Amino acid sequence: MASLPPDAELLAGLLAGDEDLFARVVRAWSPAMLRLARYHVGSTAVAEEVVQEAWLAVIKHLAGFERRSALRSWVYRICTNLAHRHGAREARAVPIGMPGEPPTVSPDRFRPPGEEWAGYWQPSRAPADWGPESDALSEESRRVLTEALHTLPDRQAHIVALRDVHGLETAEIADLLGLTPGNVRVILHRSRAALREQLADYFVEEVGTR
Repeated sequence: MASLPPDAELLAGLLAGDEDLFARVVRAWSPAMLRLARYHVGSTAVAEEVVQEAWLAVIKHLAGFERRSALRSWVYRICTNLAHRHGAREARAVPIGMPGEPPTVSPDRFRPPGEEWAGYWQPSRAPADWGPESDALSEESRRVLTEALHTLPDRQAHIVALRDVHGLETAEIADLLGLTPGNVRVILHRSRAALREQLADYFVEEVGTR
């Protein structure tokens, strides 16, 4: 898929009613929006409703976009706010406790509470670099990674997908999900470590064939 034009050109085209451009934007941004919505709500079906509602809100309010942020960030913020409201309604309707996430990596690989960098890797226990953190993923790599993501606890899967599949920056994820950048980095460390253990053979083989 061709990249989208810069924000000024993109906004001008959308305001002019360019339907093809709007369709490209929807295709490009909806997968990450679905992840953002799914973080806050209890099912994929509800998340899909949120994304549809978000795009309707974007159409309605686009002329009032004040350009205080990137257009993508503004759209993602609309989606996140709507998802948060849906999630809050679900929580009031079905008050259930959130179970703790089971550990996906041995806790002794991380610095203990009380240290300056608590929650980060022990110097001798940090994993080696992992291709998907720095390289563009092929379609096959994305498929394998997506399958592995299903084995992670929901929050970890959403955050690592937003960062490594959809390309959101750590600070952007933190802002949209109501977390601190430090929390996002710690979750990414642990999620990526768990994925490495599952994907090591695949990516070593893929790198070896390049």
